[in-house]
Parts: sequence; C-alpha cells; structure tokens
Amino acid sequence: MRLGVIGYGERIRHMIGEIIKLHPAAHVAAIVDIRQDVIREERLRNGEDNVSYFASADEMLQSGKIDAVLIGTRCSLHTTMALKVMKKGLPLFMEKPVATTPEDLHLLKQGYEQTKSGVIVSFPLRLTSLVQLVKEIVDSGKLGTIEHVQAVNNVPYGNVYFQNWYRDEQETQGLFLQKATHDFDYINAVVGLRPTVVSAMVSKQIFKGDKPAGLKCVDCEENRTCLESTAFSDEATQKAWPYCCFAVDTGNEDSGSALVRYESGMHLSYSQNFFARRGAAARGARFLGYKGTVEFDFYTGIVKVFMHHTDRIETYELSASNDHFGGDKALAQNFIDMVTGGAPSLSTLDDGLMSAFMCLAAKRSSETGVFQSLDWSNKLV
Repeated sequence: MRLGVIGYGERIRHMIGEIIKLHPAAHVAAIVDIRQDVIREERLRNGEDNVSYFASADEMLQSGKIDAVLIGTRCSLHTTMALKVMKKGLPLFMEKPVATTPEDLHLLKQGYEQTKSGVIVSFPLRLTSLVQLVKEIVDSGKLGTIEHVQAVNNVPYGNVYFQNWYRDEQETQGLFLQKATHDFDYINAVVGLRPTVVSAMVSKQIFKGDKPAGLKCVDCEENRTCLESTAFSDEATQKAWPYCCFAVDTGNEDSGSALVRYESGMHLSYSQNFFARRGAAARGARFLGYKGTVEFDFYTGIVKVFMHHTDRIETYELSASNDHFGGDKALAQNFIDMVTGGAPSLSTLDDGLMSAFMCLAAKRSSETGVFQSLDWSNKLV
C-alpha cells in the first residue's frame, strides 16, 4: 500500500504509524509539504529514504506512484486538497474539520457528490470503545427513545489554542470547528438523527489582554508570575507554546455553548471551555430517555446507566488508551480495508460535512444572535 501524504504533520504521522502497525506492507511513498527539506533529513536519519517528494499535490497525484492519500495540512487547505484527490478517485483519509468556510463546505459537498473516492474523516471518537458501548445501550431501547442530550467538553490543555499557531483565528475559524466538530459527530452517530437547527453563544473572558502582538513568554517581564508562562518549561514545551495568551492577537473564544434541535424535536445542549484545568477536565455526554439515562466521560473511562423506574444502576469501566480508546486503531483498520478491499467508510465525508456545517452555523449564530437552519439551502452568508 503506497501512501501519498499532503501535509506531513504530527496527527497524520501518528495515523500512518497506526496503519503500518496493522498492515506492515503499507509505507509512505510520496510527500507534499512546505517543510520537505526538514522532513527528508529527519526521515533519512531514521533510515527512511524510499520516499518521493513533490512540489505540489497535483504533481504527486499525476505521478502514478500512490494507491491512497492522507491529508494533514492546515485546516484551511483541507477542502482544496480533498477536491484534488477526489477528482482522481483515490481512497482518502482527511483530517477534520473538512472545511473552514461556508463556501468551501458547499464546494466540498458538490465535489463529493461527483466522486468515486472512498473517504474517511478523522473522527476517532465515534469509533472509540466508549462511544460504541453507549450507542449499543441506546440502540437496545432500554432507555426508551433519546429525547435530550447534555454534553460537555472542559479542555484542560486549552492554552494550545492561544499560545501557538491555533491562535490565528483566520486559520482556525473558531473553536467550534476545532473541538466541537468531534463532539457533534459522535453525538450524531449515537442518536442517529439529523440535526435541523442550531443556536450558539461564545465568550472571551480570560485569554485576552493588552500585551503586544507576537510577544513570546521568554520575552515577557511577567514570565515568572504568569500562570500560563512557558518561559521556564522544557525546550519542547517552549517550542510548542511560545506565545503570550494575554496579548492583543490571541484570537479564539475561550468558552462556547450551542443548542441543537434534531428532526424528532429532541435537542442537545453542548458547552465547551478552554480555561478549565486539572481535575475540572471533562468530556462526555448524558443521553436521556424516558426509561433511563446513560452517561460517560472520556477522561474517566466510565459509563453509567441509570434506570429511571427501578433502583438499578449499571457501571462499566473501560481501560484508558492513548489512541482515543481504540478510535485511532479503528480508523486505521477501516482505511486499510477501504484501500485493499473497497470496504465502506465508518466515518464518512457526509458525517464530516454535517459536523462542519453545524460548527459553521454555530459560529454564525454566535455572531448574529440568530438561530441557523441546517438545511443545505442555507449558505450561512
């Protein structure tokens, strides 16, 4: 399996590693990346010298040297590169979000409707053992039909969105697209319903200030007292999170909430926060039916079922894993099966398009104070 990579970033490297573990015959055959000289030197040091490097995605796709493609570029290029790959009909693995603007979203939808490419979107949470167990419980009917969902994501590493390149809001287009896209997707997968309307609100109360644009922690006079300072951290941390998060150019909201109505009339309340720390970390949801409720949290690995009309409480404890509770492994196996045997995607571009639509609509609602329809005729302009 000859893999072509557009954007050889950290996340895609991890997924390639998962693919090769499961299918040792797979290998990186071609790379397109603006850092190709650095990448070439690094791979040579590791004894990996059997890669062709191309100046553009078009050249790589025309080379005939690849069987499948993985896209790991910055978010704003996901749509552009995916459209190029889909025109060639090659199997595609692409990072989320699948689009960062309403215009790209509709272009990608049109392109997908005309392609023969199989596409897997990097949504590992829907395939985790936790979410799969919750879906099994919901689908069993023991809770009754799900009539309300309460979800939360309190991110303990939220400084990443204010102290490195993620602070560029023109690139990220806000944190619904960067984080909620995963949560909306797994919730959609569990309830199996189509979302129809979204409203949202965001706040920026903590990570703001009057420090100069581009200020780095090492150059700040307050770096010994600032709780977010990385000036005295190890070299890797300083390199990963170099910037002041209390400067005029931090970008991104630091909390946000959304309400989503689904086709049955039930609704979801979702909230995310980026200044919670340590024990305040939480990521999971409650799915409530008339007969019972199931709840889970990714950080604890615990699933609980509360039966509403008896004293019974069921508790499941799943072993923690550093690959999204098995989600990454499942994505990798699905990609292998798609490339080698034409298996259907378990995390489709349709799923990715709907999640991105929800996030972009939530962003638009937070800007206008207006409920946004999730009908595809809504261009979000």
